[in-house]
Amino acid sequence: MGNHTKPSGPLKGLKILEFAGLGPVPFCAMLLGDLGADVVRIDRPGTPDAGPSDITSRGRRSIILDLKSAHDQKTAHALVGKADALLEGFRPGVMEKLGLGPEILLAINPRLVFGRMTGWGQDGPLAQAAGHDLNYIAITGALGAMGEADRPPAPPLNLVGDYGGGALYLAFGIMAALHHVQKTGQGQVVDCAIVDGVMSMMAPIHWLRQTGMWNEKVRQANLLDGGAFFYASYTCADGKFFTIGAIEPQFYAILREKLGLDGKEWNTPFDAANWPDLRKKLAAIFIGHPRAHWQELLEGSDACAAGIMDMVEAAEHPHNKARKNLLEVGGIVQPAPAPRFSKTPGAITGPPPKPGADMDAVLKDWNV
Repeated sequence: MGNHTKPSGPLKGLKILEFAGLGPVPFCAMLLGDLGADVVRIDRPGTPDAGPSDITSRGRRSIILDLKSAHDQKTAHALVGKADALLEGFRPGVMEKLGLGPEILLAINPRLVFGRMTGWGQDGPLAQAAGHDLNYIAITGALGAMGEADRPPAPPLNLVGDYGGGALYLAFGIMAALHHVQKTGQGQVVDCAIVDGVMSMMAPIHWLRQTGMWNEKVRQANLLDGGAFFYASYTCADGKFFTIGAIEPQFYAILREKLGLDGKEWNTPFDAANWPDLRKKLAAIFIGHPRAHWQELLEGSDACAAGIMDMVEAAEHPHNKARKNLLEVGGIVQPAPAPRFSKTPGAITGPPPKPGADMDAVLKDWNV
């Protein structure tokens, strides 16, 4: 495996073909590779080398195939015959046009799990339209529930769509389908759409709405959207920020004690009519000291509190350092594999591959 170490993790022995793409597919492949799967990425001719900082490409090998060439398509079919699963993120119909659709590939390998990743899904009126994370989460109700009341919702990075509703659901779907293969010998297609995954993630908020605990007409007026003064972020004296999340009565009592919130106005935290006024009062308290003061006073207590770190600060936070949540591999700081396993720990097995660098080794290892 060149400069790779041996795979380590509960998925050791699993063979995954990744058709090169952007966003959720390489992230899903990273998750599977971190946990021991042998991930082989099929790159296109002329693919540039993204270099060692392309973190989500770590821990796999690369081959180059021209999927429009009969010879290379034959190689792809041979690899599919040895694979446990494949990941692809093209628009619906593209794999079929390349002669690599589910009907053909499941005929070659009936045990194959065919993982399809799109924003809108394989069908539906928007299926053929281009889109990005922000568009996908827009139609699910998720984006519309976030942000300040008097401004358009801000993009929550692309964590909610591409990686939460997309890559993680694809990984979950792949593993569920592989379990089915173990029981029945039958592969199948996993149609993973970001809109479906994000809609699924909204289940708890749907529950809150239908029990009268969520007002969908007004943002920043609810328990978890920054409306509640005890579940919010505040500005500190040094311009940095601090969070509190003291929802439960026993935790709220500790917050009151540590901040000296003695007045009667603090006695009924769930009276939403008082939230704007109490937010202002808490804001006036937090602006009085720098973030480090509030970390010293509140972090680690049951007041449910933590300072807001930027990415560089996060690497130095004592908890993240103790957990070794960020590792340096080849001079690149990157998140450690997750989750963790007591008997079969995952590992970063190597840096991102140079496109096509592993052709001979992969064909030999996969007996093609």
